[in-house]
Amino acid sequence: MLSRISRRAFSSTRINPYKVTVLGANGGIGQPLSLLLKLNQKVTDLRLYDLRGAPGVASDLSHIPTNSTVKGFTPEEADGLKNALKDTDLVLIPAGVPRKPGMTRDDLFAINAGIVRDLATAAAESAPNAAILVISNPVNSTVPIVAEVLQKKGVYNPKKLFGVTTLDSIRASRFISEVVGTDPTQEKVNVVGGHSGITIIPLLSQTKYGDKLDKDQKDALIKRIQFGGDEVVKAKNGAGSATLSMAQAGALFANAVLSGFAGEQNVVEPSFVDSPLYKGEGIEFFASPVTLGKEGVVKIHPIGTISAEEEEMLATCKETLKKNIEKGINFVKSSN
Repeated sequence: MLSRISRRAFSSTRINPYKVTVLGANGGIGQPLSLLLKLNQKVTDLRLYDLRGAPGVASDLSHIPTNSTVKGFTPEEADGLKNALKDTDLVLIPAGVPRKPGMTRDDLFAINAGIVRDLATAAAESAPNAAILVISNPVNSTVPIVAEVLQKKGVYNPKKLFGVTTLDSIRASRFISEVVGTDPTQEKVNVVGGHSGITIIPLLSQTKYGDKLDKDQKDALIKRIQFGGDEVVKAKNGAGSATLSMAQAGALFANAVLSGFAGEQNVVEPSFVDSPLYKGEGIEFFASPVTLGKEGVVKIHPIGTISAEEEEMLATCKETLKKNIEKGINFVKSSN
C-alpha cells in the first residue's frame, strides 16, 4: 500500500544492513534514485554503475551524512561492473534511453533491450542471489528478457525478479485525490496488468469512489493513469520523461523489498512478476499485489472482483501483454 511504504520508506530505525547496486546511476532516473537510496537507512553499501559519471555521482552523495558508503564504478576500470555487483543484495536497473515525443514504450525496445540483456548477464554472473528490480522500459518486455537471461545462466529465481510498476500506483493515488478532493497519501488504487498504456488497469471499482464517479470522470481518470508518462514528456517539451517520479517509485519499491528481506510483516505491493494468475492463457508475467518476505515474493494475490468495464480492459491487456512478453523472450533467443 502506498501509505504503508511511504511511512516505512526512510525510517531512521536500522533493521539490517543491505548492499544495493544501481545500474545506470548517472541517468535522469539513476541520479535521484541513488539519492533516495542514500537516504534509506536500510542501505549501508551503495554501488553506482554507469558508462560514465558514476564516480562523480558517488562522490557527491558521499558527502551526505547517512550511515552508508557509496562508490561509483565505470567500464573504464578493470572489472567495474563485476565489482559493482559482487555480493550485492539488490540490483536496480534504470539504465537505458528515456522516451521522446511520440515514442511508446515499445518504441524504446530496440535500444533498451540490448542494454538490459547485457546487464542481466552481468548480474547473473556476479550477483546470482540478488533481487533484481527492472525499471528500464518497456517493462512488459524487459522483465521477460531478464528472466530468459537468468534461466540460460541457470540462476533464475522467480521470487527475486520484479518489474517496478509503483509509478502507476502513486499516479493513481495522486490523480484520484485531485478528482475527489482528498489527501493523496491516504488514497490507494489497486493497479494491475502491465506497465504500458492500455495494459495498465486501475481498478477504480475497488475504491470507495467506484460508484460515485460518472463515466466521463472514470474514463478521463483511467486514461490519465495509463498515459501519465506522455503528460510529463509533453510538459518537458520533449527534453525529458518522468524521471523524478519514477525515481521516487523505484526507491519506494526497493524499500518495500528490503523491508521484506528484513522480516517486516504484511509488506504488500504491486509488481510485474512471474505470475500464475493467467499462465494458463500463455501470459507468464502479470502485475498484481504481492506479499514480500525474506526470500522475495511470498504470495501473489489475485486481482479480486472487478467490474464489467474492467473485465473488458483486462481482456485487452492480456492480448497486448502476451505480445510484449513474447517479444522480450524472442529477443534473447534470437541474440544467440
